[in-house]
Amino acid sequence: MERSHTASTLRFRWLIAVAVLAGAVGIAAYATDALREPELDTVDARFSIRGTEEPPDDVVVVGIDDVTFSQLDRHWPFPRSLHARVIDRLVADGAKVIAYDIQFTEPTTPREDNALIRAVKRADPTTHIVLATTEVGRDGRTNIFGGDRVLGEIGAIPANGNLIPDPGDVIRRAPYELQNLTSFPVAAATAPGDIEVDPGRFDDDGGAWIDYSGPPRTLEHASFSEVLRGHFEPGTFTDKFIVIGTTAPSLQDVHPTSVSGGDTMSGPEIQASALATVRAGLPLQASPGALDVALIVLFALAAPLGTLVLSPVRGLLLALAVGIAYAVAVQLAFEWEGLILTFLYPVGTLAIGTVGAVAVAYVTATMERQRTRDIFARFVPESVVDQVLARADQDLRLGGTELEGTILFSDIRGFTTFSETHPAADVLETLNVYLGGMTDAILAHGGTITTYIGDGIMALFGGPIPQDDHADRALAAAREMLEVKLPEFNRWLASRQIEPFRMGVGLNSGAVMAGNVGSERRLEYTAIGDTVNTAARLEGMTKGTPHQLFVADSTRRLLADAEALSFVDELEVRGRVEKVSVWTVPETDD
Repeated sequence: MERSHTASTLRFRWLIAVAVLAGAVGIAAYATDALREPELDTVDARFSIRGTEEPPDDVVVVGIDDVTFSQLDRHWPFPRSLHARVIDRLVADGAKVIAYDIQFTEPTTPREDNALIRAVKRADPTTHIVLATTEVGRDGRTNIFGGDRVLGEIGAIPANGNLIPDPGDVIRRAPYELQNLTSFPVAAATAPGDIEVDPGRFDDDGGAWIDYSGPPRTLEHASFSEVLRGHFEPGTFTDKFIVIGTTAPSLQDVHPTSVSGGDTMSGPEIQASALATVRAGLPLQASPGALDVALIVLFALAAPLGTLVLSPVRGLLLALAVGIAYAVAVQLAFEWEGLILTFLYPVGTLAIGTVGAVAVAYVTATMERQRTRDIFARFVPESVVDQVLARADQDLRLGGTELEGTILFSDIRGFTTFSETHPAADVLETLNVYLGGMTDAILAHGGTITTYIGDGIMALFGGPIPQDDHADRALAAAREMLEVKLPEFNRWLASRQIEPFRMGVGLNSGAVMAGNVGSERRLEYTAIGDTVNTAARLEGMTKGTPHQLFVADSTRRLLADAEALSFVDELEVRGRVEKVSVWTVPETDD
């Protein structure tokens, strides 16, 4: 059967509409950051899949932890003289940078304050001291140790210790600066002056991605109290970047991160991880917006275009394969290139396109099935249309099957002469009236119209749905055609002052090869074989005889009531060696 051009065009237009809609939804969602939080969660998943990496060997967290509180037996905050002694210990061991993630903006006692200020000044210039604050005034000014003038005199570097959390308070990125003051990790990383950092690598939406080496406490840690007491091997901190801060959970400087899972990471370790990321050259970068949009558009087209050339099931499998392949590519890009590709927007667009394409396939298949049913209903009985369609996977394709059936051929006597002497419009109208009546008779008895040949009809009984009584059905149809439909047709002709016609009908039973012939673009259900040829010749042999129906003996033997037939003769049939016994039914008046 031929799929209509209109149906194909409609399906194509609908699929393009699905692709456009999916792309529009994806781009709109991307532009409005509608999936911000779950998209960020996919970045966390990439860290989880990557697992723990070797931490940097030049970054150490000196934490004011539970061990420190237990050993020192002091309440927080500690006297600043203790911090001064820790700085002296680290400077003496050759630390390159000491970054203090503790705020010293409010004065305590002159003795304690001066002890810390002198320690910071002693460190300069061998060790760079970075001091964090979260209280920043105009033009990036701070009140650390009373103001920036003091910091300049002692060689300390002020830095903004704030970080911008993502939704859910998860810290994934570090800014270049906040409130016109360089951020703490950037200031600490660049303090020695051996690297330069491009501010353009930090976006306005949170900054640069922190490349966490692993879950909490992956970086090297030391207890504040152990450093204070000098309980460490000489050289432990030589040429290293030291981040000092509160790591005890009770001090509440803990936050969820990309790698903390259900746990939290201390603020100093987050800052140290960001510091290490800056030192490593900011290895993680988000994909460009143009690439993201291109991926969204490409994924919007994938399923609709796939189902144009593939079956809906294969199109669905293709979309699934594309989604899996992209998930793998996203992870590999993250691990190998440090590229953070957007994930949910392209995959979401792919899902929308896939659902839409499947819906279009279902709707158009339903429409096509109904169209096919309507077409079949013109050629086979209404009662067997659904059975035929149920077997469509087997029957509606090129090729056929052998079956036992009865072939009916019919023709109008003298129609060619009639066609030559009447207008074409009258000829077509007459032919349609004739074929309509004869078709009704054939379909009423379960026959299948295989073809119209001008004014001739070929019908099969016993296919495509098997019928045990195909011979009886064929004879009943032939008798209705001759005894009912032909008289009705001749009365219609008489009303138009047209001479009546006679018919020729041939019936033969036996094995036939029935199925679809043609091409993949156009199919026609038909039957071929010697049984068909004999039926056609029997119909032709009725010409010049007083009989309008010839029934082969092969058909008569299958009839439930063969007594209604009368013997005509044994006739020679062209193409056959043996004669064929031919039977007929008594003639009736028109």
